[in-house]
Amino acid sequence: MSEQPPAPPAPTGAPRPRPWRRLWRAASPRATRGQVLAGVLCAALGFGFAVQVRQTSTSGLADLRESDLVRILDDTTERGDRLAGEVQELEATRRELTEGSDQAEAAAQAAAARAREFGLLAGTLPARGPGIVATVTDPAASLRSTNFIQLVQELRDSGAEGIQVGRTRVVAQTAFTDAPAGSGGVLVDGVLERSPYVVTVIGDPPTLATALDIPGGVRETLRSAGADLDVQQAPGEDGVTITALHAVSAPQYARPAPPQQ
Repeated sequence: MSEQPPAPPAPTGAPRPRPWRRLWRAASPRATRGQVLAGVLCAALGFGFAVQVRQTSTSGLADLRESDLVRILDDTTERGDRLAGEVQELEATRRELTEGSDQAEAAAQAAAARAREFGLLAGTLPARGPGIVATVTDPAASLRSTNFIQLVQELRDSGAEGIQVGRTRVVAQTAFTDAPAGSGGVLVDGVLERSPYVVTVIGDPPTLATALDIPGGVRETLRSAGADLDVQQAPGEDGVTITALHAVSAPQYARPAPPQQ
């Protein structure tokens, strides 16, 4: 009697997956709810950052009002006209020095005029001319030196030719520092100035006044600090007078360089 071969096992359900397919499933990442939520948040954050960068790059003059744009345009035009006038004066002086019949006299006059200009810029001579008087009132004594640095920088950018803060003449070397606690003021070249701060400025009155009223500029910064700014324009040659003088000290390290051969 011959032995019968074993019968094949009966099917028990779905076919078993192939080995490579089981390996693929085991290696595939399984996303949890936390991972999906983190991915969605990262995508939203990236989209918001991109929109903010685009808005920042396109903001600026486009966000200003028409009246503000007109003020900026007038200020720029005024600066261009002033620079063009200075160029014409320098060219006329050069022609007098090179083509005039009395070159020695012309050179002496030009040197005297230049000395007066340097005296005004250096603060060693009193000055008079059209300008503004800006009064800064700080009842809580909350202003710091940075507020006055911003104020002076804005005035200089607007073509100010002479500035006096309280009793102190402001020149290129002027230092604004915070006064000791309880002093209730700001040190200008070591001189303590307190509220109300009277800032006398020589320059084109409308241009100077407009510069202090630019949106987001000096006036708004002072107001946010609890101070108030009042600007009075004084047109005409006898508009304002700057009497404070700057004491020039002898240079300690600088020496005239020898002429180049």
